[in-house]
Amino acid sequence: MTTQAAARRARRARRSAPGEPGLRDVLRRRRLVARQMSATVVLAGLSFLVGAGLLTWPEWLTPASLLFVVLLGVFVLRVRAMAVLSAVVVGQVVGLQLAGFTQFAPGDLILLGAGVLAAVAFVRSRDRLGLQGAASDLMLVDLRDRLVAHGRIPPLPPRWRVDSVVRSAYAEAFSGDFVVASRSRSGNLLEIVLVDVSGKGQDAGVRSLLLSGAFGGLLGTMPPERFLPAANRYLLAQDWPEGFATAIHLAVRLDTGEFTVSTAGHPPAVQLHAGSGLIQVLATNPGPALGIVASPVFGAHHGTLAPGDTVMLYTDGLVETPGADVELGIDRLMGEAERFVATRSGGADAVLDGVRAGDTDDRALILVHRD
Repeated sequence: MTTQAAARRARRARRSAPGEPGLRDVLRRRRLVARQMSATVVLAGLSFLVGAGLLTWPEWLTPASLLFVVLLGVFVLRVRAMAVLSAVVVGQVVGLQLAGFTQFAPGDLILLGAGVLAAVAFVRSRDRLGLQGAASDLMLVDLRDRLVAHGRIPPLPPRWRVDSVVRSAYAEAFSGDFVVASRSRSGNLLEIVLVDVSGKGQDAGVRSLLLSGAFGGLLGTMPPERFLPAANRYLLAQDWPEGFATAIHLAVRLDTGEFTVSTAGHPPAVQLHAGSGLIQVLATNPGPALGIVASPVFGAHHGTLAPGDTVMLYTDGLVETPGADVELGIDRLMGEAERFVATRSGGADAVLDGVRAGDTDDRALILVHRD
């Protein structure tokens, strides 16, 4: 046996059997424990310094000053270390009170107790997700950026423009609406999918991130008419408790302007004809939302984008208002789109602002225009 082969075998032997922690995992856990212990000791020492300040300068410091130490722990400690730090802080205040060194106002004690409980609950919720402190916030920002990146429109030839905007409910970081786009290798076919995932906020955002990656992998790898059935099968396979989504799929030939639009439980697309000024709702005999039935049938509308025409895709957050008719919302949206086409100003953001749909639901709008 050669020396290199023996070394490889030795490395394999040092690795654990399946299901047991490997050497690297053990060392990593030990380093993590050591860092957590060091951080806990430092923060506990800082809390004692603050406690000494409570006795020396009571007119400047109150028990609420210890919340600063607890806040630092939120950024660097996991749940067990956070519990230890919280016990040290609370025990210190109780000890000073019982020993008669100082008397704290009830309001200060209530504020400190509430702050400690909130900090422990926050760290526990992050720890369940494997997240920690500021690094976890950076990871969430990265996930949001990835979701935005999936919706970037590929470069288009002259005389073609696509303008899109996605806004989340209550200006949250994540949206249940997302866009996926692809251009064929030949460059003649542009496909755009607008999806509205059930739910709002971070829960919907996590599902949007997963689906946008999967749909992005499907888009452009199969004929356009097979995309929605494939997306439906993928969504059914996830078996989510609240796992449905509506979608609209647009495929446009960039050489001729011919297009096909199909919907799955989604509001219909709208075409604005520049020559006649007609605003046409593209009825497609829509199929059910994705993730509900095993073998749905999705209808399709075939048309042509003449020079100057625009096709508009949108989600229900732009047209649905509690207590109001959806048709009125669609009429209002078409009016704003007509103004955009006539003035060539503002783009999708201006159309969305003009609709004034409010921010209680996620909203998305796409304008595909042929100059």
